[in-house]
Amino acid sequence: MTHVSTRRRPSRTAAGVLAAAALTGLASLPAVAVAAEPDLGIGPLAPVTGAQPGSGVDMPFSVLNKGAEEVGKVWVTYSVTRGIDTAETYSNCLYSKQPAADEEPERQVAECAIEQPLKPDVVYAPERPLGLRARADALRDKVSMSVEASEQGPSDGAPGTGAPLELIEKGPATAGDRASHDEAYVSTEVASQNTADFALTGAELKGEVGDKVTATVKFVNEGPAWVYRDLGQSVATVDVRIPPGTTVVKAHDFCSPVTPTHYSCGTSQSWVYEKRGETYPFVLRIDKAVEGATGKISFAGEARPFDGNAANDTAAIVIDAGGTTGGSSSGGSAAEGSSAGGSASTGGAAASGGSTSGGSDTASGGSASSSATGGSTGGSGTRTTAGGLAATGSDAALPVLGAAAALLAGGGIFYAVRRRTAAGH
Repeated sequence: MTHVSTRRRPSRTAAGVLAAAALTGLASLPAVAVAAEPDLGIGPLAPVTGAQPGSGVDMPFSVLNKGAEEVGKVWVTYSVTRGIDTAETYSNCLYSKQPAADEEPERQVAECAIEQPLKPDVVYAPERPLGLRARADALRDKVSMSVEASEQGPSDGAPGTGAPLELIEKGPATAGDRASHDEAYVSTEVASQNTADFALTGAELKGEVGDKVTATVKFVNEGPAWVYRDLGQSVATVDVRIPPGTTVVKAHDFCSPVTPTHYSCGTSQSWVYEKRGETYPFVLRIDKAVEGATGKISFAGEARPFDGNAANDTAAIVIDAGGTTGGSSSGGSAAEGSSAGGSASTGGAAASGGSTSGGSDTASGGSASSSATGGSTGGSGTRTTAGGLAATGSDAALPVLGAAAALLAGGGIFYAVRRRTAAGH
């Protein structure tokens, strides 16, 4: 997994030795004594469960100097994801926000200068755990920490206002301490008791046989929590079934065909902020008039134990072709309410049992844009699909589409083929 950057700084000692070797041919000279690099480790962070939004979260940690020499100064860096905040800040730490990058969400980062000697083979820890707090949008968050020795400090950030962060000597290291402090970087998860309401909206469209219309499907996280899944995993999977009598001319880039009339849509990132989501426009051609032609939209794939509202988990695409030529509808009755020009229906379909409240601020309703808003990052990205964007409905396409369906079965779709960077929200 790509870890958050802890802004590791090159050792000036190491750089000087390498430069001397390059300029003077050190390899051909008698061996000279070179000071050993400090070897520091940080103990594992205990996971936190049952945190309450708005309440404090304690995060104990410890540091071990595994080298043979005393270290006079170390940098302790810690970072937290969106749902965690600092309950207290320290005067010897600089605080900054690191925007989303390398498929990782935005983080708040603190870089702390601990100017005190650390004896070799001795465990150190702060007098009190790090003071953190779960925010109102907390659900699943990560806390990461690192330790290093360097002469160079951070280049930016606002200083904290509280007492300095100090390390207290806890005693000689045991064999267990040496084993548990093997790494200079650690992370853990903070799970909060919160909810996030995932909602779907569809569209009601009118047209004549031969017309092309745009059905705009929307997925929105109504909150209050943001949702962060494992790197590379789609935060949600949306199943879109096309109304009978129509053919997909162009599907959204985040959507892949399972069959000519069934598409599976993923998300741009592995997280979604509250009141954000994705918009999936589908360009459909009306091939024949089918009375009450309805296509169903629903969630699939990833479990959502945080979402207790099932009323807005389904929606519909309803096509009114201005008459009938026989045939029957599939997917249920038409949605209540109407919208013009392919805008998303806010009334929902009879299949949905309800409607969404609010909406995604990542796209305007009814937009037929072929690119998503980047989900939680607010950027845009190129995505590929498992099959062609235009489904012809030909039987010859079914073997290829069946193979795509086999690849899609059992997991969410995540279209992250290029890295994106977005400002914090």
